[in-house]
Amino acid sequence: MAHKFELYKDKKGEFRFRFKASNGETMFASEGYKAKASAEKAIESIKKNAPAAATDDQTKDD
Repeated sequence: MAHKFELYKDKKGEFRFRFKASNGETMFASEGYKAKASAEKAIESIKKNAPAAATDDQTKDD
């Protein structure tokens, strides 16, 4: 199984998505969206912009 986005409707009727790793583990999940189109737009935005996303490490050095 490859990485994938799963788009679903929660108990409140909102649209959400989660990103699953190839082993089936959920790597991250979205907030709720009232419109399915908004959730789909968020997925497309992640697909487009994530490769260029920087990492902001806000942890303290131990």
